[in-house]
Amino acid sequence: MTMSLPRQAAPPDDPPPQPAEDRRHRIRRRALTLLIIVLLIGVPAGYLVISADQSRDSGKDKEQKYAATGLTPTYPAKVQQRLYQVPIPHPADRVASYETNNWKTSRLYVQFRTTQAGLDTFLDALGMGRADLEKGAVTIDARDRQVSGWTFGDSGDWWGLTHRQKNPAPTQDVMVDLSDPVLPMVYVVSRTVP
Repeated sequence: MTMSLPRQAAPPDDPPPQPAEDRRHRIRRRALTLLIIVLLIGVPAGYLVISADQSRDSGKDKEQKYAATGLTPTYPAKVQQRLYQVPIPHPADRVASYETNNWKTSRLYVQFRTTQAGLDTFLDALGMGRADLEKGAVTIDARDRQVSGWTFGDSGDWWGLTHRQKNPAPTQDVMVDLSDPVLPMVYVVSRTVP
């Protein structure tokens, strides 16, 4: 007796038809596709627009800062105060500053009004004291007075000192107007050679 093997059925000629996509499913699929496109394109594009706007604003601020050609009514940055060793005491008002740099010398011009205690604190931070101030001494030279627009004329009770230090530490020229002894006005030029 011979055994017969089962035969495999032949593949059907046409695949069975898929069920038709209903309207609700099609709308959901299209909405999901649209959401994915918005997330993949819209979010990065929005981020780029916001980033470009912030960058442009930052550039305008820097442009204004570096386009200044004289004292501007701003505190010098903390890093400038440390680099040039010009600590502005607290309290201080009428603060203005200006920095110049070239290949030979960098200078920071600072002016501020403070109290008697603030003046003592400032001089102490320089390693100096009131005894180091010389009455009538104009320690800020003509070039620096021209750049800053300061004039130390006949009016005022002027005192000055120069705090010299070895390079690369800065040298400070200080003028103090004590015509109002309660609120002295301080003018500083700190220069350093890179």
